[in-house]
Amino acid sequence: MDIQNERRRLLDEEDADDESPTGVRSEQDAYLDRVKNGKMYLATFVAVLGPMSFGFVLGYSSPAIPELKSMDTDPRLRLDADQASWFGSIVTIGAAIGGLLGGWMVDKIGRKLSLMFCALPFVFGFTVIIAAQNVWMLYLGRALTGLASGVTSLVVPLYISEMAHERVRGTMGSCVQVMVVLGIMGAYLVGLFLDWRWLAICSSIPPTLMLFLMCFMPETPRFLLSQGKRREAEEALRFLRGSDTPVEWECARIEDACDEQGSSLSLADLKDPGVYKPLFIGVMMMLFQQWTGINAIMFYAETIFEDANFKDSDFASVIVALIQVIFTAVAAVIMDKAGRKVLLLISGVGMTISTAVFGVYFHLTSGQPGNGSLPTLVSADLNPHPDFAWLALASMGVFITAFALGWGPIPWLVMSEIFPTKVRGFASAACVLANWGTAFIITKTFKDLMDLITSAGTFWLFSGMCALNVVFTIFFVPETKGKTLEQIEANFRGTPAL
Repeated sequence: MDIQNERRRLLDEEDADDESPTGVRSEQDAYLDRVKNGKMYLATFVAVLGPMSFGFVLGYSSPAIPELKSMDTDPRLRLDADQASWFGSIVTIGAAIGGLLGGWMVDKIGRKLSLMFCALPFVFGFTVIIAAQNVWMLYLGRALTGLASGVTSLVVPLYISEMAHERVRGTMGSCVQVMVVLGIMGAYLVGLFLDWRWLAICSSIPPTLMLFLMCFMPETPRFLLSQGKRREAEEALRFLRGSDTPVEWECARIEDACDEQGSSLSLADLKDPGVYKPLFIGVMMMLFQQWTGINAIMFYAETIFEDANFKDSDFASVIVALIQVIFTAVAAVIMDKAGRKVLLLISGVGMTISTAVFGVYFHLTSGQPGNGSLPTLVSADLNPHPDFAWLALASMGVFITAFALGWGPIPWLVMSEIFPTKVRGFASAACVLANWGTAFIITKTFKDLMDLITSAGTFWLFSGMCALNVVFTIFFVPETKGKTLEQIEANFRGTPAL
């Protein structure tokens, strides 16, 4: 069906009385005014049970490791310091592999089936942990849940961005990070009351629910149209937009964009500015997210709270997670009004200042030059400096708030928005691999870096990276607020939007 005829028909139905000078914009507004969002919200909720599962995986190690390190009833499961480090970090290796697997899956079997598939290693992984008889079974369980986390971190943002329309896509996409931090907080809270095996049982509930409920949700219209399934795409749009919405117009618009792109990826496509520009931006945003030092801040959180006389470090971890949940939710609410770029800039500036102050704190409380040892922050006379504890607490609060507002949720959201349909799997896999690969490297080399350039120098290095991400945002990151995925692609190509 010709797209121009669809546009004229929609305008006739809406009386064509919009005085906007841009015809396409008035059609878009007229169409979106008729959309019903209820079932789209339902589909989003089901999808983000995946990121909640991912959050439980990340949060699981914090309450579980102390129990496993002091295991007396079964010495086969007792972890030493090195084994505990691997128990926490092996998730990132599995996630990096999962990102590559997810990039292949979303193009071959679709977004919906990929989401259903990734629920299985979540459940199997936690089952292996529950039944663990030795340390290697614990590693295997963590690796499986890491694999599922990598697939989830790629597929869920794509599913939501291709399902949601431009008025709510930012808010819906930000729900991914909201559910991740909610899962982390959930693991911390449950870990206060249950042992590590019961915590694993509770952690397997969200992916089980997602697997069941996803059976009743649709595939994304864009994937269906890329496969030439016009009738199924219209049915999916009617489910997501409401039965009374003239979905033929949106379907025709997406179909026209899919026809222009072609269906298969080739090496020649990497010379296309509509491919290499967003790929560069996506990968760099993932690298900058890890270079902010988020893992380092969270690594030091327990010690900082102890120096501030918070002896119950488990409860302190819940407070940190709660701050993340609150401000990530704030970001989700204002995302489609404030815009992605503004929040990234505010976030980057806040993290630049807070990590610089963190460096000052470590400089004032450090021991001999070159001492970046863990886990205690001490002065030259080996006594803590509680007088400076407020400085560390304030810096950590500002950093977590700033990260949650911008560089936590937005890189994943932008990744899901900027790639053309035919390269979305490949490009998203490259971004996920960059993120998790960098996370593993930073996690495993963090102590060596502090020994080399001191704790203060390490955090000043992070501050410099945060300053660079502000510059990068100003010059390279596009504003995608209120734009269709087709309009975003056209901007990269320098061609008129459909």
